[in-house]
Amino acid sequence: MRPTAQSAVALGGGHGLHASLSALRQLHDDLTLDQVTAVVTVADNGGSSGRLRGEFGVLPPGDLRMALAALCGADDWGRTWADVVQHRFAGEGEMNGHVIGNLLIVGLWERLGDHVEALDWVGRLLGAHGRVLPMALTPLDITARVRGTHAADPTATSTVRGQVEVATTGGEIVSVALDPPDPTVCPEAVAAILDADWVVLGPGSWFSSVIPHLLIPALRDALERTDARLVVVLNLEPQDGETGGYGPEDHLGALLEHAPDLAIHTVLAERSTVTDVETLRAAVGSAGGELVLADLAERDDEGRVTPRHDHALLAAAYREIFEA
Repeated sequence: MRPTAQSAVALGGGHGLHASLSALRQLHDDLTLDQVTAVVTVADNGGSSGRLRGEFGVLPPGDLRMALAALCGADDWGRTWADVVQHRFAGEGEMNGHVIGNLLIVGLWERLGDHVEALDWVGRLLGAHGRVLPMALTPLDITARVRGTHAADPTATSTVRGQVEVATTGGEIVSVALDPPDPTVCPEAVAAILDADWVVLGPGSWFSSVIPHLLIPALRDALERTDARLVVVLNLEPQDGETGGYGPEDHLGALLEHAPDLAIHTVLAERSTVTDVETLRAAVGSAGGELVLADLAERDDEGRVTPRHDHALLAAAYREIFEA
């Protein structure tokens, strides 16, 4: 282990990973980190990503695109390219809803025939301050056992299939799994985790973006074997459909149910949303970690917490943890 933080790997998907990478990119820009790598969930089956996945048989590109946009620089070049790759077509034709970055990524996949090489090319085009990797090289689906969807028997469970369906289920998620259960892992993602100084897991949709990384055997094994210190970032609030009614300690418990051998270094949470600090601190301590409470959320004009992470506050919290 090097005496100071040099490299960080962030795992997740969607807006949660975008927020985490935006913060880590700031630490790369100020030389706190030499290297930032994203390992991204590839199970999306909705919207533009779902349409491209179904038509071309490729990985869903949307979460990968968002990660690349987050790593674009803060200068005019970076901001412009981040806006371009995130642009979604309007209109009423077949292009409606498609995103420029999704089409660019899929086009390079077809051109080069290699998921990782194509993403590296897109990163160079955008001037991304880091690398984006898929967690698996084959499309996969998330399934969930859900309780409470049968009015006649509230204790009965049923199976929900698909990332969108899992994220919007009206029942209580008992567990999640992948189909196929052992997809082809991205070897560069495994290597990045094993070589990292820090690994950041979360925030994001807990069962459909964060926990799926723990369901790929080779990735879970890398997370359990790495010398990197693992930081778990809790969400700012429960998510309707996935974690309705969950407290912070419930999020941590769900994570450890799917990977009980994780060695957690730090759990980071927004201080204003933790109502029972001692219960959460005890749960974190029983997992071998330390609880860090900080201001992480954006505030509205009246100073109230919103469900969005403030990238600068998140960067400051990461810096404090990395330099402690």
